[in-house]
Amino acid sequence: MPPAREVILTGDRPTGPLHLGHYAGSLRSRIALQATHDQTILVADLQALTDNSGRAADVHRNVTEIVLDYLAVGLDPELNTIALQSAMPELSELTMLYLNVVTLARLERNPTVRAEITARGFERDIPAGFLCYPVSQAADITAVRATLVPVGDDQLPMIEQTNAIVRRLNALASRSILPECRPLLSPVPRLPGVDGRKASKSFGNAIPLSASADDIRAAVREMYTDPLHVRVTDPGHVEGNVVFAYLRAFDPDQAAVAELEALYRRGGLGDVTLKNRLADVLESVIAPIRERRARLDRDAVAPILRRGTERARGRAQSVLADVRAAFSLAPV
Repeated sequence: MPPAREVILTGDRPTGPLHLGHYAGSLRSRIALQATHDQTILVADLQALTDNSGRAADVHRNVTEIVLDYLAVGLDPELNTIALQSAMPELSELTMLYLNVVTLARLERNPTVRAEITARGFERDIPAGFLCYPVSQAADITAVRATLVPVGDDQLPMIEQTNAIVRRLNALASRSILPECRPLLSPVPRLPGVDGRKASKSFGNAIPLSASADDIRAAVREMYTDPLHVRVTDPGHVEGNVVFAYLRAFDPDQAAVAELEALYRRGGLGDVTLKNRLADVLESVIAPIRERRARLDRDAVAPILRRGTERARGRAQSVLADVRAAFSLAPV
C-alpha cells in the first residue's frame, strides 16, 4: 500500500485579481506540489468579508475570477480540491469552538494582525471578524487535517496560533485528534510592489496575472530602482531595487542576473536597459497565463467549486465530530 500523501491547505481571499506576488509566493509551489501532495485550495470568501463587508458584491464576483486564475496558471481541479469557504458551515462551527480556547490578549498580540490593523487605520474600531481571523485560519487548516501550509514569513504567527489551538484540543480530548502543521516558506516570500511597498491589491501596486503586454511595460517603467543612479556610469544599489527583486524572482537565467547586479553596482548599466529586460521576462511569464485564461469557460467554475467543496466538507465533518466530542457536545 503506498504511503499517504501529505496534506496541504492553501488558498486566497477573493478581494481582487491574483498578481505576480501570488504567483511567486504561492501559486508556483502549488503547481509543483499538486501531483505529489493532497492539496486543498480554499477560496476564502468569508475571510475576505472581515475587512471588505462594504464590498460584499465585489467579493462574490471575485470568487469566479480567482478560480479562473487558478485554472489559467495550471492548477488542475482533478489533482486539487478547490473549495468555497462560505459553502462549508463546518468551518464556522469550528471557528466558534476554537474561540473558546483562545484569549483576546493572544489575538491582540499577533504581530501580523497588529501590523494589518495599523495599515488599515482601524485603531480600536477593529471588526471582530478581522481580529479573529487567525482562529478562522486555524479552522481552515485543521478541517482537512493539513500538516503543511504554504505561507509567507509574515504568516508564521498564524501557524503558531493554529498549533496552539491543536494542542489545546488534543489535551481536551486526552488523545491526538488533530495534527500540528508546519509552514512551507516560498523562495520568494515577499515580492515588493512596483513602488517598493508590499505588493497589494489594496495599494494598486501589483501586476495582475491578466495584465496585457502594454500594462506590464507601463508597470515596469514605474518601478522603483535607485534614485542616486542618475547616469549609466554611476554605481547603483541593488538592495531595495524593485527591478532586481523581480528579476531574481522570475528571470530563468539567474547567472545573467548576477552579472547584471555586479555591473549595476560598479556602474555601466542603465535603468532603461534593465527595465526592458524585465518587461520581456514578465511578458514571457504572463502571456501563457493570459492566453489560457482567455480560452477558459466561465461556466465550468461552479461545478469545480461544487465538487471540491463536497470533498472538503466530507473531511471537515469528520474533524468537527472529533472536536465536538472533545467539548463533550452531542454528535449531530
